Amino acid sequence: MRKPGVVAVAALAWLSVVTGCSSPAAESGGNKASHGGRSSPARTEDGAHSRAPESPPDHDPVRYTPSWPDRTVRTARGHLANSCVPKDLRDRATTLTTSDGVHLSALVLGSGPDGVLLDHEQGYSVCSFLDIGKKLAAEGYHVVIPEYRNHGASQKSADNEHIDRDARAALAELRRVGAERVFLGGASCGGTTAAVAGLDTPLRVTGLLMMSSPARCGGVDALAAVKKIKAPTLLVASPGDMNGNIEEEARKVYAASAAKDKKLVIDPSGYHGTDMIRRAGASGAKLRARVEKFVVASFSRSR
Repeated sequence: MRKPGVVAVAALAWLSVVTGCSSPAAESGGNKASHGGRSSPARTEDGAHSRAPESPPDHDPVRYTPSWPDRTVRTARGHLANSCVPKDLRDRATTLTTSDGVHLSALVLGSGPDGVLLDHEQGYSVCSFLDIGKKLAAEGYHVVIPEYRNHGASQKSADNEHIDRDARAALAELRRVGAERVFLGGASCGGTTAAVAGLDTPLRVTGLLMMSSPARCGGVDALAAVKKIKAPTLLVASPGDMNGNIEEEARKVYAASAAKDKKLVIDPSGYHGTDMIRRAGASGAKLRARVEKFVVASFSRSR
């Protein structure tokens, strides 16, 4: 059964699956995160990452109307950022521009050639994946967390059917700052778009994470994508999420996946997307550790 207090979020998530629409959902701010930049990390003798000097993103600020003005702040460098981003992390905010000219607020964390894309749920914000992004950046990975069009500090857009363009803009940013390999991750429609955007990236894909992700979201079709993605794949869904509809969608994606190493985790919490990690107490902490371990292992396996 769905947990009390998540009905509104779950309903919003399912509405986004059907219509591609979104609106602000209540969520807490993230914890302090590590900084990001362009330099590559050194490696220890066992191949692990070590911290490297970092520099701020270097896109010029752009003036536009944010989607959620009451939750938007302007950083010292002039970029727009969601107010949920901790003050000492806001200099990691930058502005990306999609192929159809939409301006996105994004966080660039960490450094080095191993990149991680983390796409949030519709109705949520850039802070959904902030804690995981912080941990991975601290371990030497280059993380980009974009905020979707029509969300948070990103620009309003009449087109909400092609949100894969937002994920593609984030992958282009990872390539620009020096990433050579990438792990594709996302929750709900974020997982759907991560899979689709990963098909045509020149970066080498090491793995895929889809949490509570529908097979299709708006005009984005993950079923066609996962038939071509052979990298290790982790799918997570809760049986109580939207009366079983999300689990059914995850099973469709699992069946279509071409990955030899693929796992479908049925999380008992009843939560949707990153709420399975952020709101589910001890079980959420265990799932988060599993996700982080899966990301790190995907890079080790792809060497």
